[in-house]
Amino acid sequence: MSKLKRVFNAEMLWLWRTYLHKEEVINTDWKVNNYEGNPVMLLNSLGSLFGFISKDAVSKTQILMNFLKSENGPHYATVQSMVKFELDNKLVDVDKKGIYPESGCRTLLRLHRALRWLQLFLERLRTSKEDDKTSVMCRDAYNESLAQHHTWLIRKSAGMAFYSLPVRPAFFEVMNVGTPEQVVDVLGKAVPLLCEVYQITEELYQKHNLLDLP
Repeated sequence: MSKLKRVFNAEMLWLWRTYLHKEEVINTDWKVNNYEGNPVMLLNSLGSLFGFISKDAVSKTQILMNFLKSENGPHYATVQSMVKFELDNKLVDVDKKGIYPESGCRTLLRLHRALRWLQLFLERLRTSKEDDKTSVMCRDAYNESLAQHHTWLIRKSAGMAFYSLPVRPAFFEVMNVGTPEQVVDVLGKAVPLLCEVYQITEELYQKHNLLDLP
């Protein structure tokens, strides 16, 4: 089984559900493992031109992993406990860049934005027709999410990368999930879970005014 197929198989979808508690608490290790295992795999499958995003995602997940393994690891067990711990101890540069450029809250925010791009792209892919262009879907999803947080140079590089994307049938083959109908079915189960995780984090960050961390 390919790495990308493992991203979307039934077992992984079940694991996603188990990490969403009834109280809408999100385990930080879920975020770390799934950011490292899902967006990065997908980005790598899209081609080397997307390395500028995947490399950043890898570095961010490593920062969070280091927090989880540190002496303060228990405070980073969930996204909610991490936010509380860092705010209570003033470990977040809220207004301007300072001495905590790699705080857990700031690091997760960058990954949170990448998750939004993934969610939008996969939803477009799920509802697309056979002759729809993945380059257009990916570009539109990027413009609605990550683009507003990237410099002009990165946006320019991304725009060029979109043109290298395979056509929809070839892209589905890269996913290695099964027939086009099976791909659509799996995406129909995966995207709502991504949406739920995104929304919980979005509301938490909005509540604490963390959505625009420098």
